Amino acid sequence: MAITAAQVKELRERTGSGMMECKKALVDAGGDMDAAVETLRKTGLAKADKKAGRIASEGLIVIETSNDGKAAAIVEVNCETDFVAKKEDFQEFSRAIAQRVLANDPADIDALLAMPLHDGDDTSIEIARKSLIASIGENINVRRFIRRQATQGKLAHYQHGVRIGVLVEMQGGNDELARDVAMHIAASKPQFCSVDDVARDVLDKEREIFSAQAEASGKPANIIEKMVDGRIQKFLGEITLLGQSFVKDPDQTVGKLLEATGASVVGFDRMELGEGIEKKTENFADEVMAQVKGG
Repeated sequence: MAITAAQVKELRERTGSGMMECKKALVDAGGDMDAAVETLRKTGLAKADKKAGRIASEGLIVIETSNDGKAAAIVEVNCETDFVAKKEDFQEFSRAIAQRVLANDPADIDALLAMPLHDGDDTSIEIARKSLIASIGENINVRRFIRRQATQGKLAHYQHGVRIGVLVEMQGGNDELARDVAMHIAASKPQFCSVDDVARDVLDKEREIFSAQAEASGKPANIIEKMVDGRIQKFLGEITLLGQSFVKDPDQTVGKLLEATGASVVGFDRMELGEGIEKKTENFADEVMAQVKGG
């Protein structure tokens, strides 16, 4: 039977697949739209499985906040290139995931992927992810998420482009101060809020390293001890939010700034795109040579 352009258009809208793929699926299905949809979905899942091993270190950091400002979610969704990260369908997919995290507070990634992408939709996030892979042609991963519920203060957030997102819960102060602190966290990347939050094994490891370095100087033991203590204090100032110099006023620490305004930080979350992902390094000369030899 003849397949019309209108049928192909409808199938493309329903599946996101290419024009020729849609036409072939309709021909194979004898014009049965539902059967063609099922065929393309199966094909899409197969394509997605093939792309699963490819490195995806680009993408988006997305933040969604509740209407009352008491809850917020931050998610990282990865793709292979920044070109795809700019595509509207990838951005809509990522925003929908952040909205789902905010609304449903899933226990983990597996629980999130099993949830519907949109309310009232039978399509799970995992199926939608694989369909998007088939449509776009790149590996896509829903890598991680954080949901924070304010319990003792107000929530503020800051997003630096699409690559860094911060949530911070503060008591006291005002909205401007809370946003400034969130911006500082984005720029300065503290690992802990205060000295009390630093794990003992982290300190012990650094003290061991600093001690070995100081002993190499050949100085007396009492001097070495003071050198190590000084380096530990400097180290703590670098990794703790309260000990860092405030980015807008390096002459005072964040701790002093908060103290002067009667504010305190309950907790914070910082997420940066691609952290910890091994990125593929391209050697174009080798790539060309491989193609020449292959030809």
